[in-house]
Amino acid sequence: MRHIQVIPELIIKLAFHLSVWIIERFHNMRLYDLQVDELRKLEAGTLGREVADCLDTNKLRLVPGYESHDLKHSLLDYKMTPVDEIRMQAFMIGNGNISIPSIAIFTFGFILLPYKWIQFAKDFRLGLNSKQIKEWTLGEYADKDLIQLRKSVILADKTRYKLEPLLKKLAYVGSVSAMIAGIFGIVFCLPYLFSPLLEDLVGAGFPFVGGAILFSAGLISMTFQNKERKGRNETSYNPAI
Repeated sequence: MRHIQVIPELIIKLAFHLSVWIIERFHNMRLYDLQVDELRKLEAGTLGREVADCLDTNKLRLVPGYESHDLKHSLLDYKMTPVDEIRMQAFMIGNGNISIPSIAIFTFGFILLPYKWIQFAKDFRLGLNSKQIKEWTLGEYADKDLIQLRKSVILADKTRYKLEPLLKKLAYVGSVSAMIAGIFGIVFCLPYLFSPLLEDLVGAGFPFVGGAILFSAGLISMTFQNKERKGRNETSYNPAI
């Protein structure tokens, strides 16, 4: 059983390292290495020093554009492993960091690691009940005490969340997931639509249409949600109300 579980974790790990390698090819990594050197000079016990130590331990470098990602690993105490990477994304989605990269990474891990679904649900709930950190940056919090920051974030608000906000978050997640799945289906089937073989045309046609429907449904759903959110914001700022 353990050997079977290793395979999807290895796939996630390889995908991660490939993505990092591609990103590094288009950036001046010397600048980011100097940034880590500065983090190493901070006092032990600070968030920045923990980030530097974590990168050194795992023989990794600061990823351009993803500095806050490494911050969250250290702040939330998620290891830099395939499983903990997906766990952290579950936490961050619950915490309000609903973005295309987060949804894509989590969906990838969710499909490959079904034996961790219960754990992912717990991490998602933990993110819901914690202080939002999606806007945190290394520049702002690097010199702050790590333990105190964790105490101020994790389960900072232990009150029970109402069902409506949760359902709205899930609806948004579902919309983005449907769009991602739809795009994948369309891109995967597109080359076969130009095949001279009837079998290829028929075989690719149905999933292509299915992908287009998924993408359209997700886009329409997200449009209605954004319109509803915009309406609430305009109402809340209307001085006549």
